[in-house]
Amino acid sequence: MIGTLQPQTTARPALAYAAAIEAEIALLVSTMQATPTLANLYPLRWLAIQLLEGDVSLQDEVSSLSGGPALLAVLAESQGRLSQSYGDELDVALADGRYTFVHSLVQRSLTRPASAHVTFSDKLDRIVTHRLLGIPIFLALMWGVFKLTTDVAGPLSDWVGGVIEGPFTNWTIALLGAVGLGGSWVESMLVGGVLAGVGGVLVFVPILLLLYLALAVLEDSGYMARAAFVMDRLMRLLGLHGKSFLPMIVGFGCSVPAVYATRTLENQKDRVLTALLVPFMSCSARLPVYVLIAAVFFPQQAGLVIFGLYLTGIVLAIGLGVLLKGTLFKHADSAPFVLELPPYRLPTLRNLWAHMWERTRSFLRKAWTIILATSLVVWLLTATPVRGTGSFANTPVADSAFAATSQLATPVFAPLGFASWETSGALITGFVAKEVVVSTMAQVYAVEEPAATEAPPTFAEDVTFIGSSFVQALQDTALAVPSVIGINLQEGGDEAAPDGLLGAVQAGFMASSGNHGNLAALAFMVFVLLYTPCMVTVVAMRHELGNRWMWFSIVGQFAVAWLAAFLVFQGGRLLGL
Repeated sequence: MIGTLQPQTTARPALAYAAAIEAEIALLVSTMQATPTLANLYPLRWLAIQLLEGDVSLQDEVSSLSGGPALLAVLAESQGRLSQSYGDELDVALADGRYTFVHSLVQRSLTRPASAHVTFSDKLDRIVTHRLLGIPIFLALMWGVFKLTTDVAGPLSDWVGGVIEGPFTNWTIALLGAVGLGGSWVESMLVGGVLAGVGGVLVFVPILLLLYLALAVLEDSGYMARAAFVMDRLMRLLGLHGKSFLPMIVGFGCSVPAVYATRTLENQKDRVLTALLVPFMSCSARLPVYVLIAAVFFPQQAGLVIFGLYLTGIVLAIGLGVLLKGTLFKHADSAPFVLELPPYRLPTLRNLWAHMWERTRSFLRKAWTIILATSLVVWLLTATPVRGTGSFANTPVADSAFAATSQLATPVFAPLGFASWETSGALITGFVAKEVVVSTMAQVYAVEEPAATEAPPTFAEDVTFIGSSFVQALQDTALAVPSVIGINLQEGGDEAAPDGLLGAVQAGFMASSGNHGNLAALAFMVFVLLYTPCMVTVVAMRHELGNRWMWFSIVGQFAVAWLAAFLVFQGGRLLGL
């Protein structure tokens, strides 16, 4: 904007706030003037304003001086009177008074030429920050990010998992066979432990890359600041800023990148509270569990039940956010929400790649070691016999240390309706990754896999599979892009459960719940929804928040999950459901 400065022809304007605020400022100033230790401390009007805004450091300094406690008592009365008009936004009212003064000063000092025009950023801001349109536009963009990290990244994630479970596993088995270790415990450890652990990490990479690409585009384009502005008032209900809504939306795709996305928040309190709420957003890894259980017990209402689970996570997150705001974070300092709206600009490929790779590399470096170690522990427990005639790495799961360990946990889940070592074991392995719950059930319920009738693929066939499946994954990814705006170009229906698993799961839940299988199944899904999403999320929590908040998150999520599942099962029984 080009303007011309005009000479000052009137008296210098004074910064004045609303009459009610000015009256309280005058009262504080007069109180300080009557106290010598306070009168010479700072400029009195400035000190009064800072105290009204809630400057904790100045309040501590004043309280240590003679006459300070009396002044703070007057301050509390002033803030109480002003809160009747301004509520918790007294600091906003004070800032608005200063901006109003600056605006009036600019109007008196600067003349805008007739040739000045509204910029492109100004025109766009009239739409994206509109009082009514701003939130729908923001939610639409966040829905696009959510779909990008789930549907669009899905084929590439499946390709990574298929390559590790197929060719890489085949080559490992062939190599071990060539050196005389085929069929040994070493093969079982490398295939069931190392490859499974590394694969569990690598399948996240396409999701992370696309997530960070979307975040980088929103950040570099200048929209992220607008999003924070639009969502600020709504998120203040949880004691958060508008920026906190983005990680929570991403949490529907995957909790891990959602926790890492909290680093975009400047205030530590906001990062901690947002990260604590993110795991209650139902990530896509939980969906196979919902589909399996709902297909068994609620085949006609499966879609409604799954939708209800997603809604339950949202409602609980809001309730817990309000609770935490009024307890643990009640006295936490809230940083002023002041930001500059930068002009819109076109992101550069160099910046986008730098954002994507740096964040993804940090995830790989910090997470994969713990995932690998956890996977090896699970394998060791399933490979170790504690009863029966089996040998190490060649024993039925029911006779393994895994079954014995899972049996110890069954009393914890007895009031919830699923007190069997099979379901307990599935929940234990689900702590590593929720996708493992279904495969664990297939193992522990003794569902036999069909015997292989074909010879193992050759090296050339595996290489061909890698190339062809990658091309197919790219094609499926391209076809999935329109799904971001609701256009489905892909064919296919729901995945079928393994043969025999549905009946075995149904019988198991009916037996453990005293023939209240439906209630037990619903309680089981609620528990899966609310307890710790996966081990990688725990690593992300530790990386972003530290050990203290990591353990608070684990214990708190388990307690909330147990209580909610208890209410579902026992409450349903009392109601005769």
